[in-house]
Amino acid sequence: MTTLDIAAPAAASASTQDSAHGKISYYGVHHLALNTDDMKITVDFYVDVLGMRLVHAMKVPPGIGTGPGNRGNPPFEEIRHYFFDMGRDALLAFFEMPKGAKQKGDRNALGNMQHVSFAVSPQGQARIRARLEANKIAYDGPLEILPGIFSIYVMDPNDIRLEFSCQPSNGEGEPLIVPLVTQTKSEALQELRSLSSDQKWLARTVSSLAD
Repeated sequence: MTTLDIAAPAAASASTQDSAHGKISYYGVHHLALNTDDMKITVDFYVDVLGMRLVHAMKVPPGIGTGPGNRGNPPFEEIRHYFFDMGRDALLAFFEMPKGAKQKGDRNALGNMQHVSFAVSPQGQARIRARLEANKIAYDGPLEILPGIFSIYVMDPNDIRLEFSCQPSNGEGEPLIVPLVTQTKSEALQELRSLSSDQKWLARTVSSLAD
């Protein structure tokens, strides 16, 4: 959980200011929504290869695709929308686009998702590697991406780059991710000073870090 203090607009009312200055609690990702044009092969990969549970299968209700009820979801009517349990009470979701309706994206383009990393235990990562090898699916790693964090990388059937990261220092328990990567003020400032010379901005940006 991460807590942030949010400053209120100067013109806001007193009650609004009280609310805006309150702490916002973040509990991680609720769900991550991705796209496919083949839900069957996607289900086979995530359930049979990676061992995730399919927990909800549905079609988007009429009128939410091309109709006035669209709230930012794909502009197609009654497409499949499936959800998988990706751990920590969070969901991985897929929309199924009609075949040929959309081109594959460039994961290195601005605004696109470059990759997604799932936190696993060392033994869990070893099991994933064994499942990939059994299915003759190529992967990279394990690689130490940050001190104490080891990852493998694989492309899913939709050309989405997946990462599975483990922290051996935490053993087989739930990894303590944020504490392992949190810097001190001085460590963060070594990089941040290359971004801005504004001392007030720098001080504000690292105010939550230890000296």
